[in-house]
Amino acid sequence: MIDFTPVRNKTIKMTQLVENLSRDDLRRYTDRMVDTMLGLIAECTDRDVTLVPIDPEANDKFAADESEIKLSWTLGHVIVHTTASAEEAAFIAAELARGVPHRGGRSRYEVPWRNVTAIVQCRERLEESRRMRLASLDVWPNQPHLENTYTLERYPDLINAVVRFVMGLQHDDAHLEQIKKIVQQAQAAHN
Repeated sequence: MIDFTPVRNKTIKMTQLVENLSRDDLRRYTDRMVDTMLGLIAECTDRDVTLVPIDPEANDKFAADESEIKLSWTLGHVIVHTTASAEEAAFIAAELARGVPHRGGRSRYEVPWRNVTAIVQCRERLEESRRMRLASLDVWPNQPHLENTYTLERYPDLINAVVRFVMGLQHDDAHLEQIKKIVQQAQAAHN
């Protein structure tokens, strides 16, 4: 998988990290990421999906409801959140690759996490996300418009199609440890 440590440590910019990645690389890294997440939840059962873990670092500044800002996320919540973010990145990347200027705003839909109560739903959500992300790469033209960029105030780098797609993988990567901790707590609760 991609090692995002140099970007997180600000020793290189994302554009440098991804400068030689092809669409085939993006496909391969997407498969690896989804396979990694599926591997992390391979032994989980339905009761693991809704277990509310102990998470003293819980702080969702984008929570829809103020009462959910400090809410510890369930496994189902993390899965729908990560997949929604990666899909958003993939679809914005497809527009950029096609030469469409980024118009700002979000391109996001997140499955309501409270509706995710079974492990099969988590697995299906991950597979559905894989399918959509990989399909988004198929709409890129043969010669993607990698010069088509935009910037974000919170992100100090030019964002082109490759960078935007990889930002979704980086977001997935940032939640892997959280998934591991939830699974560990769920397993400990069963023992």
